[in-house]
Amino acid sequence: MISTKARYALRVMIDLAQNQEDNYIPLKEIAQRQEISEKYLEIILKILVSGKMVVGLRGKGGGYMLTRPPEEYIIGEIIELTDGPLSPVACLAPDAAECSRKDYCVTLPLWQKYESLVHNFFYSITLEDLVNGNL
Repeated sequence: MISTKARYALRVMIDLAQNQEDNYIPLKEIAQRQEISEKYLEIILKILVSGKMVVGLRGKGGGYMLTRPPEEYIIGEIIELTDGPLSPVACLAPDAAECSRKDYCVTLPLWQKYESLVHNFFYSITLEDLVNGNL
């Protein structure tokens, strides 16, 4: 399941893409438009800043802005930054130890196909696609 944090991160990224004109956008404005508490928004923006998806500036005229054009952001990257890997089961996580049942696990192909479908879906959509309604 995609977390609320990841869904809100997508909303924030869309808001920044729609409202940015070479200016920093104040946290308060984003919070009001997206109906997200400023406190929770700060947590999300901290993650996005640490992932180099956005840059922040403190003080007068400060706020947040995207670090690159909307077409260069992949939705899967934003979701994985906030939620971690999209792997449906622990044995397929990037840092998972090799499963002792892997050679005879009847359900492994099911999980691998599901993971591939989800990954391919989210990694085929850009932030620009969402902003322009191109799904």
